[in-house]
Amino acid sequence: MAQRTVLIVLFDDVQSLDVTGPLEVFTGAEKHTPGTYRIRTASLDGAPVRSSSGLTVVPDQALGDRLDAHTLVVPGGQGTRGPQPGLTDWLREHGPGAKRLVSVCTGAILLAAAGLLDGRRATTHWAYCDKLARDHPAVEVDPDPIYVRDGHVATSAGVTSGIDLALALVEDDLGRDAALAIARHLVVFLRRPGNQAQFSAQLAAQTAQREPLREVQRWITEHPDADLTVEALAARASLSPRHFARAFQTETGTTPGRYVDRVRLEHARRLLEDTSDGVEEISRASGYGTPEAMRRAFVRTLGTSPAEYRRRFRPALATEAR
Repeated sequence: MAQRTVLIVLFDDVQSLDVTGPLEVFTGAEKHTPGTYRIRTASLDGAPVRSSSGLTVVPDQALGDRLDAHTLVVPGGQGTRGPQPGLTDWLREHGPGAKRLVSVCTGAILLAAAGLLDGRRATTHWAYCDKLARDHPAVEVDPDPIYVRDGHVATSAGVTSGIDLALALVEDDLGRDAALAIARHLVVFLRRPGNQAQFSAQLAAQTAQREPLREVQRWITEHPDADLTVEALAARASLSPRHFARAFQTETGTTPGRYVDRVRLEHARRLLEDTSDGVEEISRASGYGTPEAMRRAFVRTLGTSPAEYRRRFRPALATEAR
């Protein structure tokens, strides 16, 4: 495979992890398979930049008059709110020349300002999705996934999702074994699928204030195959069903039923991604009872069947999901 140059753009008030996360992944890939990547960092004028956390980063070079890179990575951070003069212009002129155009977190705002996301589906950090959609109506903003790939353009959500996206790109280039070796070295998941929600059920919902309700939340997560009706959960909290349902929604911001649905879906997705268990076994372990009930939940929420979901995210196991 021909060597690919990965160029990471630097600017003042950049989020340091948006830079170092992908950098560590691509550097790890180069160490794993020498000669595959050349990783460079560049600021507009070649001068050192100071990240939002106070870390000073010295770039390898200045952003030149031409783009000499296969993959252009634009990180996010506070510096995207009032970008350095000339940076958006440079991206507008040179971004279209990248074979792969990648943003991490609010780096998508810079790409959008340069017109590079017009007509494309994209994401960014959940806190800035509304702003991205409002300021750039030509961009189809999806606030849910941890990363989105639309043709040669890939955008990711906050901070650590840049690692997920970089691992997915390395897997495209070098295969699953290489990506797995890098993920193990970094002690991260091999790949969270791009359409995984930015928030898990536990993060999307607030943590209940009262211990009995917090214990119920933990119980649901640890026992998705248990009886999780309102009556059964209320008994665990020593409350009446009506009182429990009202208190749970007040303290978590969601109903018990919606919380259970999301936990079960997440559990089933993990099993489809990470195991060779059959769909019938997974449906029981996730609390759906039957493959048909699980299929309906997947189609309703994700717009795809369990079999297709596994085919996309665990191709080697696709034949199991029937």
